[in-house]
Amino acid sequence: MTASALRKLGSSDLEVFPLSLGGNVFGWTADESQSFAVLDAYVAAGGNFLDTADSYSAWVDGNSGGESETVIGRWLAARGNRDDVVIATKVSQHPDFPGLTATNIKAAADASLQRLGTDHIDLYYTHFDKTEVPVEEIIGALDELVKAGKVRAIGASNISAARLAESLAFSDREGLARYVALQPHYNLVSRDTYEGELEAVAAREGLAAVPYSALASGFLTGKYRPGTTVDSPRAAAGAGKHLDTERGQKVLAALDDIAEAHRVPVATVALAWLASRPTVAAPIASARTVEQLPALLGVAELVLTEEEAARLTEASA
Repeated sequence: MTASALRKLGSSDLEVFPLSLGGNVFGWTADESQSFAVLDAYVAAGGNFLDTADSYSAWVDGNSGGESETVIGRWLAARGNRDDVVIATKVSQHPDFPGLTATNIKAAADASLQRLGTDHIDLYYTHFDKTEVPVEEIIGALDELVKAGKVRAIGASNISAARLAESLAFSDREGLARYVALQPHYNLVSRDTYEGELEAVAAREGLAAVPYSALASGFLTGKYRPGTTVDSPRAAAGAGKHLDTERGQKVLAALDDIAEAHRVPVATVALAWLASRPTVAAPIASARTVEQLPALLGVAELVLTEEEAARLTEASA
């Protein structure tokens, strides 16, 4: 992968690989050695964009949150490659640092920096918007982190179009740090979670979208079919619900045909559709093993024809 394949992240000076590697599995379904192997393989293929959150993976028995950041921090220390990767993490959901008050944002950032073993976070997202906190307080705290050199750029995830627009207007009015990226829930079987008002704000304001759940809990890998048993803690609810819908079956049929035409995995096609959408810079997908990576990395090479993209757009409508 050449540097020319990197995409500019909104109005920031960050340049990212067209697949962001999801860190939610690190310290959860992938132990440290598996995680290191996946990270090594991703970077060897030209990848440079890691996505994590301070709360990953607090939902697992025996975990307290921050496990993913800790694994990534140990890997960075072992490889000595901090300047070669763009690290995105998030604030608001860690059990010890809940919410988006100014005090909490700053304390959570310091805790993330410590776990990551670095002096700066490249992209810092508000993980889930907290509407009880004024946007002025949230943006003010994020701006302080940017001015202190602890954060290079800021983004928002799980936020309404109205709150996003209000935040951007406040940043512009006061000359403070401004969101450059948006992390929406968006994929071929979940389009209304982004398309519409939220996408319109992102397009108008020049934000880069970095969609999560890009493969719909594994449904868009094609491994789950009508009549199959879904045997995965992540996918049982997520992937299973799409199997019986007309849209789910239409999308699978279109993905199968296009994947066969290009001789690539179904997942590669699903990610390529997402990467081709207006505003999208890089979809997020995670790999528990090195063997799962090639299907994800293929998004950097696959360019769908206009007809193929249109067929998927129609099937998923």
